[in-house]
Amino acid sequence: MGTIKLTMAQALLKFLDQQYVELDGREYKFVHGVFGIFGHGNVTGIGEALEYGDTNLVYHQGHNEQGMVHAAAAFAKQKNRLGIYACTSSIGPGALNMVTAAAAATVNRIPVLLLPGDIFASRQPDPVLQQVEVPWDYTVSVNDCFKPISRYWDRITRPEQLMVALLNAFRVLTDPVDTGAVTLSLPQDVQAEAYDYPENFFKKRIHLIERRAPSERALTEVLDSFKSAEKPLIIAGGGVHYSLACEELSRFSKKYGIPVAETQGGKSAIIWDHPMNVGGIGVTGGKAANVLAKEADLILAIGTRLGDFATASKQGFANPDVKIVNLNVAPLDAYKMDGIALRADAKEGMKALDIALEKEQFAIKSEYKNHISSLQQEWKTEVDRLYNIKLPAGNAQTTVLGRLNRFVGEKDVVINAAGSLPGDLHRLWRCFSTNTYHMEYGFSCMGYEVAAGLGVKMALDEGAESYVIVGDGSYVMLHSELLTSIQENRKITIVLFDNHGFQCIKNLQMDNGSAGFGNELRYRNPQNNRLTGDYIPIDFAGYARSIGARTYSPKNLDELDQALEAAKREIVSTLIEVKVLPGTMSRGYDSWWHVGVPEVSVCDEVVKSHKKMRVEVAKAKKY
Repeated sequence: MGTIKLTMAQALLKFLDQQYVELDGREYKFVHGVFGIFGHGNVTGIGEALEYGDTNLVYHQGHNEQGMVHAAAAFAKQKNRLGIYACTSSIGPGALNMVTAAAAATVNRIPVLLLPGDIFASRQPDPVLQQVEVPWDYTVSVNDCFKPISRYWDRITRPEQLMVALLNAFRVLTDPVDTGAVTLSLPQDVQAEAYDYPENFFKKRIHLIERRAPSERALTEVLDSFKSAEKPLIIAGGGVHYSLACEELSRFSKKYGIPVAETQGGKSAIIWDHPMNVGGIGVTGGKAANVLAKEADLILAIGTRLGDFATASKQGFANPDVKIVNLNVAPLDAYKMDGIALRADAKEGMKALDIALEKEQFAIKSEYKNHISSLQQEWKTEVDRLYNIKLPAGNAQTTVLGRLNRFVGEKDVVINAAGSLPGDLHRLWRCFSTNTYHMEYGFSCMGYEVAAGLGVKMALDEGAESYVIVGDGSYVMLHSELLTSIQENRKITIVLFDNHGFQCIKNLQMDNGSAGFGNELRYRNPQNNRLTGDYIPIDFAGYARSIGARTYSPKNLDELDQALEAAKREIVSTLIEVKVLPGTMSRGYDSWWHVGVPEVSVCDEVVKSHKKMRVEVAKAKKY
């Protein structure tokens, strides 16, 4: 067997370029390129390999390390985990900037490959610039911070170690259960060291993504639960998308008349007016889904983590006799809420369950069908009302969303992550096609949105638009990749809701006894030394315009319509700055979220809120 002499960094990129995945007989190129910001620690290693190496990997210049990882993760999410980008950084602060985005990827089980530079393995330049010295363990560097939020972590201290590390990295990156952030720490001297690598190491590799079928024993147990069910409910999670099971869910639910409630990750698995779609569930959900969840005697949770927002902090499933079936490929999720574990791929699990239910001639009663239909109509009326609120003082947030919802194209994708907008979008947004709702809500990471808009755009077919819907608070935190989108000629449209700060958290405060403290973008008031002065006037459009974006600042709804039309015609990234009145978002429907409220306070309203919290805690199921 022949060998080829390459530096470790050159070998790394050559290997990445030959990785593919196969699902259902179709082959996909897995690694599309590399996002990076160069500094000492990667510029003369990976930087040289990217500049002179003979690969098809495209290099994209990031402008904030966290932002570029968000963009990479969003690309992978929009590709249903069938394609990824790697991300490289310098050592020290450059590497640490990636940690938050790495955690978001892991929480959401999105594959992303992180390649932070590291201190010298030789330890001869000691301490090197940006090195954090740990007196009691000199093997530790800042890259050890990636360990708790990585699904696989390694440090390559010799060039030949790369071979074992990469095989393990792609074992994890391509696994439906174990995937998430993978971190390979690369000491800067080792990146430049050469080794005679076996030529066979660089052959084309196809990683087979296998679909797990449910066991007969588990299927029998689930079928027994269905036999006695009169009010079943499906909860569709992100696993429906990643299994490419949207069509199966649509057919299965319609065939058996089982209503489908959507998590944030599962939204757009079926279109909004599907006869069995009852909308978002949980804290950010709507009334139809939450009422049905409280009444359900059987819940089929497909591909969902059952986080506290989906379960309304375990209070959402109020029927004392309710049984929960977790159709999930991940053991961690399959056993949640003391449920019946149906460990299987979402598509394979629904197929098997379909066959079993058909043999049993399973059907729901007409009374339940009528109840579902009535709730759907009631909810549609409520959404229409919220979409058409008119206020003399300015724009209601829900009304602006309604205008946007009517304008956005059938195949266009909306992106969001944090603030009050996830609630409005989950409850109110109407998806006309599958896989058009892109919400990062596992980590709800403020600052994800603009970077994700770029990643989504890079993943979309030609003609589909990427619409970033973001609040001013989240936009301020991180919008660096707007510049990247302009640099790469990847147009994104940002609709920025300016409501003077973090109104979602202010609402949470006020719902639990506070008068509102520290959450709005205000000047400091010298009279009380608190942030209660005038609102800070921020020219968001002016800043975006200064880096080359097109901008619009509509003052009313008619001007908003005109701005959306104009933005559609633009060929560069565009920002539409919309002023909305604070407190005009939608609120909760038949749901509750458990947050800690002080038992003792000088504020009577806080103490009252604590007592209310105790009442609600008593209602929640204990698992």
